[in-house]
Order: sequence, then C-alpha cells, then structure tokens
Amino acid sequence: MTYVMDLGDVDRNDIAGVGGKAVGLGGLIRAGLPVPPAGVVLTTDAYAAFVADNKLGEAIQELAGLPPEAAAEDYEHASALIRTLFSKGAMPPRIRAELEAAYERLGGGDTAVSVRSSATAEDLASASFAGQQESYLNVRGMDALAKAVINCWASLWTARAMAYRAREGVPPAQVRLAVVIQQMVEAEAAGVMFTANPSNGRRDQTVISAAWGLGEAVVSGQVTTDDLTVETRTGKILARQTADKELMTVPTENGTAEEKVAEARRRAPVLDDAAAAELAAHGQRTTEHFGSPQDIEWARAGGRFFLLQSRPITALPEPAGDVPTEWPVPYPKGLYFRASIVEQMPEPLSPLFADLIDGSVSRSISALMNQALGGHPLREGDVRFPTVNGYAYYYYRTWPMLRMTARTVPAMSALFRGTAHMGVAGWRDYSHPGYERIIKDWSTKPPAGLSGADLLAGVQALLDAGTVYYTAVQSIIPLADMSELSFRGFYKTVRRRGDPPAQQFLLGFDSEPIRAEKSLYDLAGWARSDPSLVSALLESTTAELAECLRTGSAPAGVDGVLWQEWRIAFQEHLDLYGHAVYNLDFATPVPADNPSAQLETVKFYLRGQGTDPHERQRLLTERREELTRDVAGRLRPRRRALFLRVLRWAQETAPVREDALADVGLAWPLLRRFLRELGRRLVASGVIAEADDVFWLRFSELQGAVEFGLAEPEAGIALAGASRPVRAAAVEDRRMLWRGQSKAAAPQMLPRKAWMEKAFGSMMPGGPQQQAGGVIKGTGASSGRVTAAARVLRGPGDFGLMQPGEVLVARMTTPAWTPLFAMASAVVTDVGGPLSHSSIVAREYGIPAVLGTGVATQRLAGGQTVSVDGDAGTVTII
Repeated sequence: MTYVMDLGDVDRNDIAGVGGKAVGLGGLIRAGLPVPPAGVVLTTDAYAAFVADNKLGEAIQELAGLPPEAAAEDYEHASALIRTLFSKGAMPPRIRAELEAAYERLGGGDTAVSVRSSATAEDLASASFAGQQESYLNVRGMDALAKAVINCWASLWTARAMAYRAREGVPPAQVRLAVVIQQMVEAEAAGVMFTANPSNGRRDQTVISAAWGLGEAVVSGQVTTDDLTVETRTGKILARQTADKELMTVPTENGTAEEKVAEARRRAPVLDDAAAAELAAHGQRTTEHFGSPQDIEWARAGGRFFLLQSRPITALPEPAGDVPTEWPVPYPKGLYFRASIVEQMPEPLSPLFADLIDGSVSRSISALMNQALGGHPLREGDVRFPTVNGYAYYYYRTWPMLRMTARTVPAMSALFRGTAHMGVAGWRDYSHPGYERIIKDWSTKPPAGLSGADLLAGVQALLDAGTVYYTAVQSIIPLADMSELSFRGFYKTVRRRGDPPAQQFLLGFDSEPIRAEKSLYDLAGWARSDPSLVSALLESTTAELAECLRTGSAPAGVDGVLWQEWRIAFQEHLDLYGHAVYNLDFATPVPADNPSAQLETVKFYLRGQGTDPHERQRLLTERREELTRDVAGRLRPRRRALFLRVLRWAQETAPVREDALADVGLAWPLLRRFLRELGRRLVASGVIAEADDVFWLRFSELQGAVEFGLAEPEAGIALAGASRPVRAAAVEDRRMLWRGQSKAAAPQMLPRKAWMEKAFGSMMPGGPQQQAGGVIKGTGASSGRVTAAARVLRGPGDFGLMQPGEVLVARMTTPAWTPLFAMASAVVTDVGGPLSHSSIVAREYGIPAVLGTGVATQRLAGGQTVSVDGDAGTVTII
C-alpha cells in the first residue's frame, strides 16, 4: 500500500484519502497558481494504520463519543487521554520509510517543511472545520518530522475539534486525518484572503488580512493585521486599515516564535496597492478554478506570492450594497414622513412596486383629502409618495400642508358623517364593497388567457383599488384611536384604586386576525381526529407539507381521501384569510402563496402548546361584561349613561379597525398571480431568469416588454444572441442594492432638522434612533413583564426561526403576523404605539408589548436574553 501522494497528483476524487486541504492544494497546482515548489500528502490510510498498529481505535471511540451537550471539562479530559495515547504510539516502519523517501524528495537533511492537517470532514463547503487541528512550521530533520506528523494526527482529537464535530453531527468514526507536508516558505509577510467580502457577500470584492512574518499567527488571531478591501476586477483599493503591528511570528531553529516588529515597520503597510492587486488577481483565478468564492492562506517571500491552501467560504451572505448613510430628498421645499401607510412598508421597496405605488398613492390621498377638506386644497405634485434609499415616504409641499392643517374642522366632520370613503359607514357601505367588486371583475379572467397588455392593466387596476381602499382605511384609524382615547380619559374620572386598566374593557371582541387564529386552531383540532394525520403534520417539514398542499399528494402514511379533506379545509382557510399582507410591497408573498407560518401554527397547536382561542375569548368576554356591570352599577344615572355610551363607541370601533386593515391586501393574491404570469412569459422570452424577477424590473422595462410583444400568452418572441437573460445583471444589481438598503435605519422624518423632531417627533410611530446603553425605551402597549430570549424577525422568510416562549422582535407587525403572537411571550417593535395592531393583539393574548422603540431590530440579536416591561415601556438587555 502507498501512503504518500504528490500534491500535484491529487484531485477531487481523492477527498476521502487526502482530505480537503490536500484537494485544495492539488487544484491550485493544476490551475497553475503559485504554491510552494514541492509538497506531498500522507494519506488517511497512514493514520488508520498508526491507530490499528498501536491498538488505539476502541479507546478513541469510547473516549470521543461524548454528546453535544457534554461539559467543556469532559471534552478536555477526553482529549488529554487520547493525545497521551498518540504520544506513546510508534510510527509503523512501512509508513516511516515512505515518509523518509518523501522528505528526501523535498530536500532531506535539515530542509525546513510545514506540516498541516487535512481532515476528511474539513474544508468542505457545507461546514467550516477550519482551524480545528494543529499545524507545525519550520520542522527540520526526519525525527522532528515523524513527531510532528504524530502530533498532527493527535490534534484530530482536541477538545475544540471534538465538541465542534459533535455539534455538527459528525460521528467520531467518520473522521480521519491526512497530513500535508510542503517545503517551508520563510515568509516576510503572510495572511488570509477572502475572494468575496464576508461582511456583505459581495463577490466583486476581495478582502485581505496581512501581517509581517509567518501566517499561522494571522490565522489564529494572535497578531494584529492590516486589512484591505480590493475591487477584484480592477484591483482598486476600496478600503485600507493599517494596524500597529507589535508582534510577528518568525522561524527558529526547529519551530517558530514571536518577536517584536521593528519600530520602522510597525505602522508601515505590509502590502502596497500594486501587491494587493496582484494577490487579489491570484484569488480571482482561484475562485474561477474552483467555481466558488475561496478562503485562502498566502505568504510572500522574495517579492513572490505563494498560496498555502484554499477552501470554500462557508455561510457567505448574499451580496449586499453599501448601507446608506446620507438621505438626499428628491423634491425640495417639502416635508417627508414615514407614517400611516408607510408602517406597512418596513423595508425598502422593490423597484416595480416603488414605480407603481407612487402615482397610485398620490392620486388616492389627494382625492380623499380634497373630499374631506373641501375647496381642493391639494393640487398635482402637492402630495407624493417617493422613495429615499429605497424607503417609502409621504411627501407634502410645505404650504399645501399648512392649508390642510387649517381645514381640520371640516375633515373631522366628514369623518363622523361617514361620506364615501370616509369613516366607518363609508368603509362599510362604499369602500369595502367597491374593492371587492373590482377584484371579482378581474378574478373571472384566467391569467393564462390574458394578453400582456391586459395583465398589466389588471395589475394597475388592482393596485389602484388597493390604495384607494387603504386611503379609506386611514379615515377609520383616527376614529378608532379617538374612541379608545375618549374612553380611557373618561374611565380615569371614575376609576377607583384596585380597578383594572381601561384595556380590560376592550378585550374579547372578534376581529379578522382573531378569526384567522381560531380557524388554524380548529384545523389542528380537525387533524387530531386521526393519529396518522397528526404524525404526518408534525413529522414532515413545513416545506414538505407546503408541497403536498400544492400538488395534492398525501404525506407518507396518510390516507389519500383523508388528506384531501384536510387539504380542502386548509385551502378554505387560505381563501378567507390568505390575503393578509406581511408587507404591502407585492414582491413579498402572502399566505395564499406561502402558508409556512400558518402550517407552523397548526403544528404549534398540535403539540399541545398555546391556549384555546375560543376559550380565551369567552373568558375575556365574561371578564369584560363583569367589569362593565361593576363600574356601571356604582355610577349615577347620567354618568352611567355617558360611561356606557363612550365604552360602546370604543368597543364597536376598535374591531372595525382590525377588520379594515386585515383586508388591505384583498387584491394581492390575484395581483401577484398576474405579475408572476407576466414573469413566466418574460422568462420564456429571455428577459429575466426567474418569474419572481419581474418584481425587480422598473415599470418602464415591463411596459416596454409588453409593448414589444414579449409577454403574450405563447411568449412566441424570444430575444436572441444573449448568453443570459438581458435583464439578469440589472436584477442582480437591484437585489444587491436592496440588501444593503435593508440594513439601514430609515429616518422617520426628512430633512433631518431639530425643529422637525420638536414639531412632529411625538406624532411619529417609532422612537428615537439614537438610543444607547442597555435599556431600550419605547411605549408600553400591553401590561406585564417577561424575561426570555429575543427572536428578531425581518419578515415571513424568518418565521420558521420563531420558537415558543421567545420575545418576538420586528420592525412592525400587520394582521398577517398574528399566528406568531400565539407562540410569543412578548412583542417588541421599532414602529407602533398603544393603539396599533401590535398592541391590540398583544392585549388579547395577555402578553407584554413595548412598541415604537425605533431601534430594537438594530440593537438586539437573536438568542439574546431581554427583559420586556410592558408597563414601563422598556426592553432591558440582560
């Protein structure tokens, strides 16, 4: 048996015998990239032979078989015993002979070599095992080499390596170790290079860390480094931080040591611009060879670069643009606000939605304001709905805004009269039926049979109907707020010591989000009638269940007829409630498209978690009625009549607010079907790569494709001559820009002036964004105190991360988020107040809520323990 291979002979098929590091080096050699001039790998068969000849296998398996939850000292103890066994072992003569012959090929005598591990579970794209084993540099002489190899084998069983593999689910019997031996590069400088930026995922940026001396101390983080970001294509230096490099690693007689850097070199850059560009070019060639971004260790000696190893970068985020720091406004002489409808758009807008929504909202808000205020105080351009760094803002010209303020009294009168699109009566009798009628008209037309022009017309008609409807809902929100504030104010005058808070009188009423929750609870109860259905729902992943719902095929072990019955019942739920939006931007799927959150809630109830919403509502109703009788019974007739009148107003109006908000997205499932049908046709015509890329087109691009005939039912026209879809690069760039924008904390008002904060700050739905320290302040919106782990959710794509008992942290919530409230122990948001959806639902569930913090999603991390005080309005980081 041969135990040694030249690195130049290694390829990917040898991974089991030589490990990830050796495969990476073999690839570098074949690609013609600069590597140390000579190198070999001692295969895993040599490791197995050493273990077998020294009878170590049984002891290793017994000592290393610790569970992931074992204490650190248990891993340390097991590691010490295993490594002692290795140190007492003898290298089999047949292996030593091959090793000695290989060493002679590398120079023999006292030639300096490096000895590095190459584990079979290491350096793979699926997990980062880098640094779990040890390396030995500047090894000289055969005896020292044999000892270094044995020590390298033993380092497979360090406490850190064993614990990491246990957490990753890699059993001890699965790992073996090869050893890479190369001629030593006595580096004057060394470091690490990532051929994609690990902080923002940008594939067009190379990040380099560099230090004087050998590179092992850089990899282990023992020395400070210069850090550079290079534009890969051009070699331009985008960012440079030159460190004060106090220590460096240098070779000694047989090993390495740290010594101080000469004063003249401490603050000098390790790599000048030309050298950094040259190194980045080597990295780009490496990426092209392996087909994925790489994590590379490099050294520089005699002015030449050497690549010492290369492995895939694991957990690389999707590319993101720069996070905005400046907020330039598109129109002068006006004020910009993120409030009202903008609360339903917590993220940057997709390009197509941004283009369509601006004119749609501007038209609807102007029409409503002119109707309510009389005299047409708003003219074209006085109100707009632009984006700044992708975030939506209401824009009002200064003088028209003052004119509107002066007409507040007629506006309030219109609200209470309930004229068309105004107030509760206007919503019930005019706005909601009109919205439903437009949806019904378009729903009779199958998307597949419509022309591209008709599909686009349908999209515009449905979106306009939605914005007109939402504008009408804006007239209900102040009525609901006024009714609750009026009751709270009056209740203060009759409340006695020991009486419950005012919110207790407003609980237990049905609304659309509560009905949706009851429906999911009933679906879980329906499933409990058959154990096989319960098992399938709990044991299948949410993605598997969603696919079964889509295709109609039953999960394994479930009767097909039974599954179809439950599937029909679940579809009926989606038909009733699947239009609830997580985000008004139509690029975000609604539950009708992706019911993952609803399926997770069904599973939650099937596990016996949560409470019966029917029973909860019954108890809340009984408590509310009892409290009402108690208070009313002790009041004199006139005060009792006024108390009951104000209470009835609040109780009747608040649920209407929730019903109205829940139906804002009523057109969204159909609207998204129209757009995705257009997307499918544009894929066939070579315009975009995937149907959902349609949301990332500009409206002018989509309109142009329709006019050119690229979006007809048969998609008969295809753009030829392009190696990829013609808008693919633009879509990728826009997604990248969006990801960077989404990390920003958008100001609630622009321009950012002290007088604006003073004049309007108290009206904004989010708190100040300059909060520091361990306590985050917001508005207490639901009483109670809870200490638990935080779960920061950016949107529906994160819903699967939510675990029962965690604190739900989000920029804001809409009625579509309600299923998560059943799992949450508390709610914290950036945006919202005591009269918002989040507060109303949190009070129904009896969990504390702190809203309008402005910074919670920026300041908190998933898994971080926080104490939420819904009475004080604070979130304390523990």
